[in-house]
Amino acid sequence: MFEKVLILNADGFGLSNAENQAILEGYVNGFLTSANICTNTDSFESAVHNILPDCANLSLGINLNISQGTPLTNCNLLTNEHGNFDMSFMNIYLNRNNATLLEQIKEEFKAQLDKAQLSGLRLYQISTLEHIHVIPEIFEIVCKLAKEYNIDYIRTHNEELYFVPKFFKHLNFQYMKNLINVGKFKSFTNENQRTVYKYNLKTNNYIIGIGYNKMMDIETVEQGLQMIEENGITEIVIHPKKYQNIIKNLRSKEFAITQNMTLKDSITRLGFEITNYKKLYE
Repeated sequence: MFEKVLILNADGFGLSNAENQAILEGYVNGFLTSANICTNTDSFESAVHNILPDCANLSLGINLNISQGTPLTNCNLLTNEHGNFDMSFMNIYLNRNNATLLEQIKEEFKAQLDKAQLSGLRLYQISTLEHIHVIPEIFEIVCKLAKEYNIDYIRTHNEELYFVPKFFKHLNFQYMKNLINVGKFKSFTNENQRTVYKYNLKTNNYIIGIGYNKMMDIETVEQGLQMIEENGITEIVIHPKKYQNIIKNLRSKEFAITQNMTLKDSITRLGFEITNYKKLYE
């Protein structure tokens, strides 16, 4: 069993230049330790050739993506008339037993993994953009692919319910949606953890980033970490962006998390060792 270890992981690497720049600066100037890359995006090549050479010890995972952009395969059940992904999480869940849909998802995921492999990327964790693989039927597909592509770690979604002491953060539809997801994802995770063991894979013990999705900042991270007392792997999931101009929004706040050395000190004081999945392989 691991001691209390913490992995700060950025999703959406390769989605755009803003995500790519956030990964670079989060790693070089901050304490970002891991990033999950999307391979079916316009900025994937730039991520591989312009960012990763300057991030030698960054632990790289993959965000399998059927949520944004265009597919690498013919998966018409997942796309609109323009050929773009447009099937919502709920629609995928409601059609989770559709054999044709599951086959299209599997083939698209395989194509994205093949692209990463052909680009020479060593992947240490597997997940999906927007957490689609929390759906147990999708989770099993991803577990099978993790074994096939020699990826040991798969993300699961066990988040301890917690509240930050700012009333206004909870007075919006996004928070109510997140609160529902915490319970729903936790229920799915109970089943998914059995699938992890079935395929002899490894996973994080806790996650932070569901209850305050699209509201993540330094305070929500620190408050969430205070709830975790037991040993194990805690993964903080953020979606940072670093813009060329001075733009302040939800995603730039998540970039600021990677730069805050006071938060880094607080993490250490709470008993966590900052690491990444690459190091856990060693």
